[in-house]
Amino acid sequence: MDTPLAIADALGYLQHHLQELTKHQNALEHTINATLAGLTAQLLITAPAPTVAPPSIPMFPPPVSPPSLVLSAPSK
Repeated sequence: MDTPLAIADALGYLQHHLQELTKHQNALEHTINATLAGLTAQLLITAPAPTVAPPSIPMFPPPVSPPSLVLSAPSK
């Protein structure tokens, strides 16, 4: 049978290893984030600037004004 002391020792052992795993996980996470930040910066520096095409200008003829509706007086 397990005694409370044996259970406490087992829990202490597991807690210690969990803390060690957490330290390693945090270190790896930091390394991954630093690597990603470096690669992102490198991509931003080396990538060519995107080219933006100028807006297209429609090639339609200019609008035609409607004929004037003002009637002229007959000349004498």
